[in-house]
Amino acid sequence: MLTFIIILLIVGLIAGAIARLLVPGRDPIGLLGTIALGVLGSFVGGFLQNLIFYHTLSIRRVHPTGIIGSVIGAIVLLLILRLSGHERGRNRRSRI
Repeated sequence: MLTFIIILLIVGLIAGAIARLLVPGRDPIGLLGTIALGVLGSFVGGFLQNLIFYHTLSIRRVHPTGIIGSVIGAIVLLLILRLSGHERGRNRRSRI
């Protein structure tokens, strides 16, 4: 179990870092945010893989998507984060 968590964190760091490198712009999320972005991106990538290959929104079983699916999911999450405007450090009044 501990090995799985360590591998999950390492893959999350790699996927999150690659996603942040591929999407231009500055993201003030730090190292833990990058790991969380990669781990959540892996889940989003698995969901997208299930939607594309099985044409359903229901999750039948857990699909390991690999690093490419994790990066694609992390890019999607990073773009959603930027579009939502809820980044850490951003002042809501500066939009006026």
